[in-house]
Amino acid sequence: TCSDLRSKPPFFTEKTMEPSIKYINKKFPNVDARSSTQHLGPVHKEKAEIVKVLNSYYQSFVDVMEFRDHVYELLNTIDASQCYFDIYLNYDLTKNYLDLVVTYTSVIILLSRIEDRKALIGMYNCAHEMIQGSGDPSYARLAQMVLEYDTPLKKLTEEFGPHTKAVTSALLSLHFLFARRNQSAEQWRSDQLLSLISNSATMLSPASSDVMACEYLSLEVIERWILSESRCTWQEGPSGGPIPYLASTHPHTHPPLPIPIRTHPSTHPSPYAPIPPPTHPHTHPS
Repeated sequence: TCSDLRSKPPFFTEKTMEPSIKYINKKFPNVDARSSTQHLGPVHKEKAEIVKVLNSYYQSFVDVMEFRDHVYELLNTIDASQCYFDIYLNYDLTKNYLDLVVTYTSVIILLSRIEDRKALIGMYNCAHEMIQGSGDPSYARLAQMVLEYDTPLKKLTEEFGPHTKAVTSALLSLHFLFARRNQSAEQWRSDQLLSLISNSATMLSPASSDVMACEYLSLEVIERWILSESRCTWQEGPSGGPIPYLASTHPHTHPPLPIPIRTHPSTHPSPYAPIPPPTHPHTHPS
């Protein structure tokens, strides 16, 4: 919304506000609304309207901050619980975990692309302080968050350092699924997966597949998981993390090879294969 001139807050298109916006961006986050009347005169004149118009924008940033807090708490709880992620064994848990990380990284990257974020937050807080006598309670933490994500990929890599093991194991469990689904049409034909005249007994039988839920995952979703989350864990592993390993299965980077359908984690041939936790009679996967 802030990048669209048609829906941009009117204060960011007014010539009289340009000096105030430049001053706020320069001093952010330490903008003194009381002693800077020379630079913030236009803001003081329209302070009530600024608070009214920018409130929804400001609260959206606060929502992002609270969402980040909840994601932090959830990721730490998952690590403390030593959850094991494998798309074939724990489909729902692994899918929801990967979706959570993708959603979080997407929100943070979108946040960093809002060019007027500092001016918007700083202007709202100045107007709030002029009216209420004090700044918004969320401003200090919100301003710090905005500064931290000036370089979002670097910050995300730091944040996911403690969670690299969980994210990497979830990504590497996609190897067989991604490799098989990402083969070329010629390879599918040679394997008789795209044939109307081949013997039906030799073709893939979804009815007897023990990974049926995975068949409904689109290739677009799988690629989004790999690309988004490898940004946060690219340093893991002797070869630069899971993405070179998964990329080796792409038909445009290597000649496609016939890869059997994975039916159990013990058949994983990768040197990065995660070791399943000890199973007990009451927790043994069916």
